[in-house]
Amino acid sequence: MGVIESAKKLSEKCDSLTKSILRQTNLFYVTNPLNYAWQYHESYLKQYSGLGAKTLLLGMNPGPYGMAQCGVPFGATNIAKNFLKITGKVTDPSGRHPKRPVEGLDFERQEISGTRLWGLLEDIWGTPENIHKNVFLVNHCPLLLLSESGKNITPDKISGNAVKKLLKACDEHLKEVVIEMGITRVIGVGKYAEKRALLALNGLDVEITTCWHPSPASPLANRNDGADWRANVTGVLLAETS
Repeated sequence: MGVIESAKKLSEKCDSLTKSILRQTNLFYVTNPLNYAWQYHESYLKQYSGLGAKTLLLGMNPGPYGMAQCGVPFGATNIAKNFLKITGKVTDPSGRHPKRPVEGLDFERQEISGTRLWGLLEDIWGTPENIHKNVFLVNHCPLLLLSESGKNITPDKISGNAVKKLLKACDEHLKEVVIEMGITRVIGVGKYAEKRALLALNGLDVEITTCWHPSPASPLANRNDGADWRANVTGVLLAETS
């Protein structure tokens, strides 16, 4: 199964679980960028999944200003539009938070985590093509999860039977991508992503490690004006694989 077909399968599974997740958790809004921003995500997959990367950078799930707008893991709209040359259209998802509009590539606010991570990848490898000859980006869970106030909720903060089914589908998707692309190393961006990779890829000959998350909420990411974060992630990305 190719990465595009695998992403479609994950999207359909997520859509089938949305109502149950809302019933069984304290979430108020669950939307799926692999559905309403599919053209953007497909543009990313078509352009960059086949360039030979053997290292996978794994995130948790979208934020409201990043992948939720542009369909790209750790995306920021300026990067998606002007650097990665993402194309397509986006639809306004039903069931979205009234204060979290989806404007696609025209969304003006830039995702800080995405700006930091993609900016570092550009510094290291230069062009989008060179980046993706070395590393490919995937979020473990594709769903945007929001509280009543619109606060972003990460998957580790929710539980229940529907959530278990969701995480199982996400694990299966990760495994499919790793096998399809011949990935030999997965870097979890933060400890949660590393944990999911260890569970999903148990038994595969894949090196699994972690790097610091670029979130502005993380003291590690902000230390020394971000210099320590950049050194950490660069060191992990460029480390010799065993």
